[in-house]
Amino acid sequence: MNPVKRIALVYTSKQRAQEVNSSRHPETLKSDDDEPPDLYSEYDTAETVSAVKKALSRQYEVTAIEGDESVFVNLRELKPDLVFNISEGFAGPNRESHVPIVCEMLGLRYTGSDGLTLGICLDKARTKEILTHHKIPNAKFTVWNAGDGDGKLKRFPLPAIVKPLREGSSTGIRNNSMVASVDALVERSAEIAGLYRQPVLIEEFLPGREFTLGFIGNAPDLEFLPLIEINHAVLPKGANPIYGYEAKWLWDDPADPLPMLICPAPVEPALLKKMRAMVSKAAQVLNIRDWCRADLRLDSAGAPRILELNPLPGILPDPRENSALPAAARAMGIAYDELILKVAKVAGERTSAAK
Repeated sequence: MNPVKRIALVYTSKQRAQEVNSSRHPETLKSDDDEPPDLYSEYDTAETVSAVKKALSRQYEVTAIEGDESVFVNLRELKPDLVFNISEGFAGPNRESHVPIVCEMLGLRYTGSDGLTLGICLDKARTKEILTHHKIPNAKFTVWNAGDGDGKLKRFPLPAIVKPLREGSSTGIRNNSMVASVDALVERSAEIAGLYRQPVLIEEFLPGREFTLGFIGNAPDLEFLPLIEINHAVLPKGANPIYGYEAKWLWDDPADPLPMLICPAPVEPALLKKMRAMVSKAAQVLNIRDWCRADLRLDSAGAPRILELNPLPGILPDPRENSALPAAARAMGIAYDELILKVAKVAGERTSAAK
């Protein structure tokens, strides 16, 4: 296998995502007011694409490619040694799977998890079903579709958290996503189903501390980054203790950032060991590759449960934006460029060995 010299960085820009979404839904997107404000929060900014390209360019010849409908032709013509994939796709339950599938069709090596894993992890209910089967603790849940009626909602224990089934970056999670009454649960579920055009995930609210734990590598050899605790104490008075849209994008202003992330988190060694073991097992059963960030929360008894796994983790380069994986890396003495290059190296070694 030839060494990696030429890399294609495949991304999905916010601008292109807006263009595609508007062209596909012109009847409902008559103005910006018809879109939820966080609809494109997962997609890549020009600053992120530039930072990742700059990091990779320290060791490789890099070509940046938009992950839209032209990606197949562009990758087929370029024939890179490795595809560095940060593309979120545009729409559908398998949007994060599109680029890995194209890479497999073209016989190209790529970073990160395969299309099956990305599709499962994007669908939080499918993830939780697999975790439950393997006895990996996670929050109790149900899935609700518009038109289901409110019988299922009336039976779900409260308080609860209401969120879109297939989103990340806290998309669709607002301060009012924590509900304590049946009326609020019914109202918020209908609102999310309408705004995001997808089923709704309803989870039990876990009242304990919230954490995120990242790693680089492949099971069973994972390099864990320092544990991060989400600092609910700095949220405005009266805010619910959840890390949602307002906490990430409104109250936490990069011009005056909140100390939202405590890293390394002050926890007992036994608790850290338990969380690492849970995440390691989850990574193995879900076949997560190269890098990931897992979100966890403690239940009323102080036991950790996995909320979700993010095999396409956010990697905002500006430290003031409180992007968790780069923040954990910095706490470990790993600069942003080094983080990106470590992922490329791990993926290059894995794909070389696979051949």
